[in-house]
Amino acid sequence: MSRLAVLASGNGSNFEALALALRSRPSAAGPGHDCALLVYDRKAAYAAERAKKLGIEARYVPYFGREASEAEAEIASALDEAGAELVALAGFMRILSGSFVAAWKGAILNVHPSLLPKWSGAHAIERAFGAGERVFGVTVHYVDEGMDTGPVICQESFAALPDDSLESIEARVHEIEHRMYPRAVLERLDACAAGGEKK
Repeated sequence: MSRLAVLASGNGSNFEALALALRSRPSAAGPGHDCALLVYDRKAAYAAERAKKLGIEARYVPYFGREASEAEAEIASALDEAGAELVALAGFMRILSGSFVAAWKGAILNVHPSLLPKWSGAHAIERAFGAGERVFGVTVHYVDEGMDTGPVICQESFAALPDDSLESIEARVHEIEHRMYPRAVLERLDACAAGGEKK
């Protein structure tokens, strides 16, 4: 069994999808894994409510009014205490420092609602839709010190339909995220359990 920690800033739907995927995985599909910790950096983040309902430990680590390095040190301590071997970002609206990423090299994943390298950064779906983009998708990638610049693990795309709205595109993107991200995370947790990952 390997232990996952999730970092989130907002609604937490991808966090919940990850946690439920780990819990519902059939034993015949591979070793069981545990979503051991949620770290959130915004007090109003609904992800914390999801963690409470799921019985998962949640740790609030604020950035406001302090150095980012201090917040990262607190996050690192929480990850160590939880015995985390893999970290998944789920709408975590911070760029992690080079030193933090280096300490977890190859063990931090992120999901982004575009076909990277196109439309990196915040509000990707809205910006792409507003620009008249007709092909949308999702990318799961390793995290480096840049903004959505780490090596791509997997992508899935779809073409917009003539009557698609921003809301319908967002719904389709989220459906892919909630299916693809857990699969990618489970594969890496399996590698951790087999001794194939650093953490």
